[in-house]
Amino acid sequence: MDLLLAIKVIIMGIVEGLTEFLPISSTGHLILTGSLLNFTGETQKVFEIVIQAGAIFAVCWEYRAKIASVLCGLGSDAKARFFALKLFIAFLPAAVLGVLFSKHIKAVLFAPVPVALAFIIGGFIILWVERKPADQQVARIDSVDDMTITDAIKIGLAQAFALIPGTSRSGATIIGGMLFGLSRKAATEFSFFLAIPTLLGATVYSLYKARNDLSMADVPMFTLGTVAAFISAFFCVRWLLRYISSHDFKVFAWYRIAFGIMILITAYTGAIQWVD
Repeated sequence: MDLLLAIKVIIMGIVEGLTEFLPISSTGHLILTGSLLNFTGETQKVFEIVIQAGAIFAVCWEYRAKIASVLCGLGSDAKARFFALKLFIAFLPAAVLGVLFSKHIKAVLFAPVPVALAFIIGGFIILWVERKPADQQVARIDSVDDMTITDAIKIGLAQAFALIPGTSRSGATIIGGMLFGLSRKAATEFSFFLAIPTLLGATVYSLYKARNDLSMADVPMFTLGTVAAFISAFFCVRWLLRYISSHDFKVFAWYRIAFGIMILITAYTGAIQWVD
């Protein structure tokens, strides 16, 4: 791996880690960053999915005590089994739809302009949710342990919308969770936990499908990108948990709208030659 490629890989990893858990779409940013860096192609698309594992490892480390207690209690603790069941149920909609339609989604929507439109629409949805009257924002669920099966199903369906590039998996689950009655903290934490089976499943499935197109020569690139994603995600997760304690998500909504408009303008005027 030459130096230029290594730099591109590190940049992509950092972008993945910084955007995976913010409601601004990591996939959308990776598509746009890859386009700017001319880091495109089938192997690169697999790379963008695989390095999500680095971000997941950061969440696993941050919540290692909770994860360990759930895993150790699966055989004897009803509360642990119920939590695992809620994660599994919330995971299913995106998993099933992803297997059925991922090929068509990648062929049609993995491009700068569709991503830009998703950025803008998602931004307005966040503003709409955050501008609801205070008396309509009272959360009925303050902890992920208090969620019901119905809550898990609703958030799982919300996550399925994130199959559209630029929508944001974390944005769909966090904002969806808040709409369904979760507190900001509970919605954010459940989004973190739900990311573990969702993104690891996507990584394994992507590697399996691309097994004949990859080689050992790709291992250094994938490893470096995953490490970069882990480091940046580690700091991002800790920052986000502090941020939500006293802030809302409006700033991310305005960022999405402004960024999406910028992409549309540059694509229309030809100021930047975005590569599909």
